[in-house]
Amino acid sequence: MLTNSSILVTGGTGSFGHTFVPMTLAKYNPRRLVVYSRDEMKQWEMAKLYGDDERVRFFIGDVRDKDRLVRALNGIDYVVHAAATKIVPTAEYNPFECVKTNVFGAMNLIDACIDQGVKRVVALSTDKASSPANLYGATKLTSDKLFIAGNSYAGKTDTRFAVVRYGNVMGSRGSVIPFFLTQAEKGVLPITDSRMTRFMITLEQGVDLVWHTFEDMIGGEIYVKKIPSMKITDVALAIAPDARQEIVGIRPGEKLHEQMIGPEDAPHTYEYNEHYKVLPAIHNWSNDPARINGGDLVAPDFTYCSDNNTDWMCIASLRDWIAQNREHIGKI
Repeated sequence: MLTNSSILVTGGTGSFGHTFVPMTLAKYNPRRLVVYSRDEMKQWEMAKLYGDDERVRFFIGDVRDKDRLVRALNGIDYVVHAAATKIVPTAEYNPFECVKTNVFGAMNLIDACIDQGVKRVVALSTDKASSPANLYGATKLTSDKLFIAGNSYAGKTDTRFAVVRYGNVMGSRGSVIPFFLTQAEKGVLPITDSRMTRFMITLEQGVDLVWHTFEDMIGGEIYVKKIPSMKITDVALAIAPDARQEIVGIRPGEKLHEQMIGPEDAPHTYEYNEHYKVLPAIHNWSNDPARINGGDLVAPDFTYCSDNNTDWMCIASLRDWIAQNREHIGKI
């Protein structure tokens, strides 16, 4: 589907974009791949990686600016929406700015994609959007709902929207692994709560899920990758086994455990080999055979949380992953 197409990635200079762009160029050879973001220096640095590759284009713009989005989306077939204000404490202390980007930005993109005749849009979400306990999660839940409803809002046009939901992206900027690596030499690692658990996903797995979503989506689905969990204390042991773990308390808006599918979604959630799919409750779409596409309905009391997960990452596995990826951790 993506071969010889025109693709745009919002927030494309972030961790996801730095992985999605080279992987997609290599696998699908798109005609044009546009990186849309507001940071000119990040674009300048990223452009150096692609030299004279005419397939890769860079477009300065903000998802808050609908007119700029309309211009950037001219001739675009597929969009990945990765732009967001993501750091939980930042969102708590700057709520207006978080809403402008995560909610108003989503509204602008939905309108612009419909007006420009984009075929498919995949929006990146987060485990924090399921039963949110912080502003970031609340804005991403709102964004998810907007993209789902966008399939109705599109009317008789061909534009369709879907969502992918991730856990903690291993090694990405601002995540716990690069933070612990920088603190390890001090001999003390700050632990918010010894009981805390998190989902773990690699950027490559995230890109694979987006590719699958483009191929499988009808419109309105939320795709959730099956991924392992890990205790935060085990993450610390994998990185610095000799360091002292100091309990510092949970930060504002932070959860003890993360959730990607809550009990309210169970009646509309289907299981597949490598992922779950939450179908929209509106318009009876959750009973649509084309959207179900061979999945099995989960149990009525089903939840997918980082503490009740059946798949756990061990300390040795994380150590191996860090050893193989150390030069890239925290860089993108």
